[in-house]
Amino acid sequence: MASTLLTAPCFLSLQNREVDGFLRSFRSPNYDKVKYNQGLLRTRNSGTNGGGSLVLASFGRKVKSTQTVIPEPDYRIPIVLLGLSGGLAYTNNLLPAAPIGLLGLLLLFQTTRVRFVFDDEALEVKVGEQLQNSGENVFVGGKNRWKYSTFVNWELWWPNFPILVYFKERQTKPEGQVHFFPVIFNGKQLYDVMLERAGPSQTSGPKDS
Repeated sequence: MASTLLTAPCFLSLQNREVDGFLRSFRSPNYDKVKYNQGLLRTRNSGTNGGGSLVLASFGRKVKSTQTVIPEPDYRIPIVLLGLSGGLAYTNNLLPAAPIGLLGLLLLFQTTRVRFVFDDEALEVKVGEQLQNSGENVFVGGKNRWKYSTFVNWELWWPNFPILVYFKERQTKPEGQVHFFPVIFNGKQLYDVMLERAGPSQTSGPKDS
């Protein structure tokens, strides 16, 4: 999975490691209750092929399951990293400035091209404005597409400035496969569509209450 966002577009995948207990410590109470009254989602009608027109769906009502939802890109993380790198370079701290700057540039590039595509059945990672196939996952194999029905749990860190999204699925392997992605998408839109399509997480994700 590390190829998906950093190399071709996945960010990080952990194998044979349970992180549920650790993730519970990061739960944000601010996300325990979701109100569908903010923001807009970019959606593409799943019945169209290729160049179907984009429409806007309000959070005032849940997105229909027949629609494909694509959260908008968010450049805050790469901008913050590049700013931090510039500050370190200005104070002659070149050793940490270089890797932070390179990471910022890489995430900036990936933000322009990587998309999370939520159709009525699965989450898929695609690339480019034409939503091209991201290819096979070089670390765990298989397509970068995971059915919601196989999700065990998921979490979005942190609500005010989302940094990482985590989910664990049993499609890749029966015991579960963990995935991490930097949030280079609109965090509110990403959270709402994950909750609407995958449902509340059993362990580490938000709960309806």
